[in-house]
Amino acid sequence: MSISSEHPLELFLQVATEAAQAGGEVLTKFAGSLSNVQEKGRPGDLVTEADRASEAVVLDILRHRLPSHAILAEESGDSGDPSQTPYLWAVDPLDGTTNYTHSYPFYAVSIGLLIHGIPSVGVVFNPGLNELFQAATGHGATCNHQAISVSKTAQLTDSLLVTGFAYDRRETIDNNYAEFCHLTHKTQGVRRGGSASVDLAYVACGRLDGYWERGLSPWDLAAGVVLVQEAGGQITAYDQGPFDLHNGRILATNGAVHSALSHELMSVKPLQEFTPA
Repeated sequence: MSISSEHPLELFLQVATEAAQAGGEVLTKFAGSLSNVQEKGRPGDLVTEADRASEAVVLDILRHRLPSHAILAEESGDSGDPSQTPYLWAVDPLDGTTNYTHSYPFYAVSIGLLIHGIPSVGVVFNPGLNELFQAATGHGATCNHQAISVSKTAQLTDSLLVTGFAYDRRETIDNNYAEFCHLTHKTQGVRRGGSASVDLAYVACGRLDGYWERGLSPWDLAAGVVLVQEAGGQITAYDQGPFDLHNGRILATNGAVHSALSHELMSVKPLQEFTPA
């Protein structure tokens, strides 16, 4: 029996949407008036009072509406016992905190539901641009309630890609710099958005043709994965093997450029020299 016929996905999508919009209201309230911006142990990995307040509102709604579900949240960690339920919510209350602290409107509340470990419901809400992306397995994907689909770009040379750089990029030679430069020459351009969930949403709605990144967490990816898949895109590991939500790497495309992008990623030679910051 499929996930969509076993579980009330419409209800879960409704709850996720309610929670994401409530979290977005909190971010709007704090926008431009932050007083407590801190680093979480790594340079550039920021947390603010807005992250924490948004997460509190999101978790309150999820716990009230779906008390038997487990939750994995970026700021507060685990709640509930995932071994006792098939449902695990992956919550990022502010994906793109650095952008947010600079009033750069490329950030979002990202809420994804894993059912038996499979991303099945996803909501990404960017209050700065008032864009609400929603998807559930077998139900398609939408932006502001209008159906969306991935682009039709067929050639990598005609594509516009997006990627990101992990917080440990200053300390490790495995930092995506070589891949970024290589693919900048192979495509019409590579963007760096600064919010994985929004990057995936933009692939889903056809604004971007492909996305790859390393060093990510489940709460960065769970919602966006559903969006891309339901919009007709493809999600795999870099080498086109099965996607693993927990290994931190993702390759997401419109499907048409997937093999070519994978080939180029796998062909990039690692940096030979790197001086840690």
